[in-house]
Amino acid sequence: MRDWQSELGLERHGEGGYFRRIYTSPHELTTAHGPRPSASSIHYLLDAAQPSGLLHRNRSDILHFLIDGGPLEYVTVDPAGTLARTVLGADAERFLLVPGGWWKASRLVGGAGHGLVAEVVTPGFDYADHEFAPRAVLDEFPHLAEELREFVRA
Repeated sequence: MRDWQSELGLERHGEGGYFRRIYTSPHELTTAHGPRPSASSIHYLLDAAQPSGLLHRNRSDILHFLIDGGPLEYVTVDPAGTLARTVLGADAERFLLVPGGWWKASRLVGGAGHGLVAEVVTPGFDYADHEFAPRAVLDEFPHLAEELREFVRA
């Protein structure tokens, strides 16, 4: 396996895994929450040491493209509380759109040793638009509490 963490200069991510921003558009959009770049992009890596990410949501839409490894499973929850599972892998989907406002988490599955994803965020990412799921999300979606518990900080 290639050492993607070193090769791409990835750093630990607060949600789990590793990342590095690779693009921020020089073009700005005006949003209800202030100016944002029209798009941004990161590399995101899960590996055996960091095999899953915490449940979180962003205001912006995010496209996820599998670059190497996998399979990875994305768990998403829409605002109405509908849970979906999407596997990105060589024999499965290769990309996934997660609309703004949806909760999402990811993890390696099927014995995968790593999964490298490129994410494109539009409007571009800003930490003010990002939220980790609080424990209260388990009360908000009691029918999903058992499935989501592993993705929420204790």
